[in-house]
Formats: sequence, structure tokens, C-alpha cells
Amino acid sequence: MKTAVKTAAKTASNTAAKRASPASAKRLVKSKLKPLVKARASAKPKSTQRKAKTGFFITFEGGEGVGKTTQIARLAKAFEATGRRVIVTREPGGSNIANRIRSLILDPKMKGLVPLAELFLYEASRAQHVADVIRPALKAGHVVICDRYTDSSVVYQGVARGLDGALVKRLNNMATGSLHPDLTLLLDLDPRIGLARVGARGILDRMEKEALSFHQAVRAGFLKLSRRERRRFRVIDSSLSRDAIHAKVLEALEGEFV
Repeated sequence: MKTAVKTAAKTASNTAAKRASPASAKRLVKSKLKPLVKARASAKPKSTQRKAKTGFFITFEGGEGVGKTTQIARLAKAFEATGRRVIVTREPGGSNIANRIRSLILDPKMKGLVPLAELFLYEASRAQHVADVIRPALKAGHVVICDRYTDSSVVYQGVARGLDGALVKRLNNMATGSLHPDLTLLLDLDPRIGLARVGARGILDRMEKEALSFHQAVRAGFLKLSRRERRRFRVIDSSLSRDAIHAKVLEALEGEFV
């Protein structure tokens, strides 16, 4: 079965790279991607740790404008086609209280917010989010797909803001109870392209308004982190077409229990 899944993943990735029209994308999902997810969904858990947690926790990371929202929606739809219950959420935010903290963090009018205070706000939002949404969903056996998680604090506040990495890690663990993702998908893109995409949408939030050098540091930080944690991370070129990225997202699930 593993060989068949691997072959299907490779075929899906190659096919998607060649096709980009909406019609061909639908055919691809129907003929290749949905069967691939179904095959992986029927696999058995590979570790006692995953059995204890019951659900499966996937995070998407990356700089601004890399296309996380689009790919998360497509992956969730593919999972749902297999009959799995999927919870899509985000950070900062994800629950009522956490969303109120999010609005404060990203408000462009919040000028002069020092890095440490910013980190504490992210961790407060995260602690509430994990308690309200993520842990209950995993306990119920659902697939949780989260747009950003602790790695964003490691990179944005630790690397780009210059805070002590050990401090960020310690606060991350406190806020989450040391809950870590099973799989992290890093969508990598030149920040100049990502920021251009974001700019085309209209109003920018406080983080999106940071200088290009800040976003370049974010990209470098994510790539360094992905090299350090190769077992958990899968890096995907986000300059590809949406269909090709989606195929690579599914391919990145190779060997994982979904």
C-alpha cells in the first residue's frame, strides 16, 4: 500500500505542475488527490504518542502572502471528502477571546508595542486558543489544520524581533502545554512577491507593514528552523501554481497518519 500511495503522490504532483486551469484542477482532485488522501486516511497510527492524542495536528507556516489560506481550504476539503472531521483555525485568534487579542496585536494603530509585550499578547491568544479549540478537537479525534502556530513566534518574535530564542520556546510550551504539531508545512516565497500580493488586497495589518528587511529575516528564520526540525517540517515552493502546491501538500503527507 505504501508503494501505491507513494506512486499516486508523485503522479499527482507531476500532473498538477503541468495543469493550472480550474477544470483541470477539479479533474486532478477527483482522479488523483482524493483517492490519495483516502489511502492515507485508512493507514494505521505509527506511534503510541499519536494514538494517545487521537486526532492529527497540521500547521501551515510562512511569511506574508504565501498562500496559506488557499492551501488550507483545499486540504480541508480533501480531508472532508474522505469523511474525516476537519477543524480549520488560525493564530493569532481562533476563539472568541483569542480573536479579541488578535485585533489588538494586528491593529496598525498599535505603534510602539515593544517586542516582549508583543510576544506576551501572542502567547495569551495562543493559550486561550489551544484550550478552547485545538485540544478539544484533537481529543475528539478530528484533524486540526492551523494557520500559524508556535513556529511563527519562534521566527517573528525570536528571530526578526531579536528576542531570546530560549525564552520564546519556554513561553510557547507554557501556553500550549507543550502541544506540538504532527506535521508543519512551510510555504516558502520571496517576501517581495508575498508583500506585493498582500498589498494588492488593500489595507495592511501591523505586521504586514513591517520593512522588507524584517520579512526577509522571517523567511530566513523559517528556512533555518525547517532545517533544524527536518522530521516535522516539509518545505514547499509557494511560487508554483495553486494546483501544483496543493499536490505537493498532499505529497508531503507521505508516510503520515491522516
